[in-house]
Amino acid sequence: MRRILSEFRLYFCNRWIAGIPSHTIRLFYYRRVMKYSIGENSAIFMDCTFDCTRHFSLGKNSVINGKCCLDNKSRITIGENVSVSQEVMILSADHDPDSPNFTARDLPVIIDDYVWIGSRAIILPGVHIGKGAVIAAGAVVTADVPPFAVVGGVPAKLIRHRSTDLQYEINYRRLFQ
Repeated sequence: MRRILSEFRLYFCNRWIAGIPSHTIRLFYYRRVMKYSIGENSAIFMDCTFDCTRHFSLGKNSVINGKCCLDNKSRITIGENVSVSQEVMILSADHDPDSPNFTARDLPVIIDDYVWIGSRAIILPGVHIGKGAVIAAGAVVTADVPPFAVVGGVPAKLIRHRSTDLQYEINYRRLFQ
């Protein structure tokens, strides 16, 4: 019975709540019903989907733009002042390709403060993205990213480093997103 209720909460979250054009209602549901930890002044825009009823935290002043896919079978931890652009996919579980039994693996994803992830980037399971890093649009991140690195490509490779003097605060909400 517990599993049925959990699956229903997830279905309702992804098919109904995600489409409501109100941050207040969505955040209430994510915090109170899904039990996600979401910091002050953070936003999760419309049409984002989750894969589990737990294992998700979002720091304060962070934004997840629309149509992102958050596969939180294992823990996804996103820090403060993080910008996740549209249609980003963050995966925290996969299968062992060498296992004869197709064994599942849960590998947490950690995204530190001041990270910017460009549109349609894919973050694979087990990745740690360091403070202030930038992930270019369309990049596929297969390994840890050092702090303040700018990476891009498939697979993502170092392009350069960005300034370490980051002092901005993200506070981005649209009325009907």
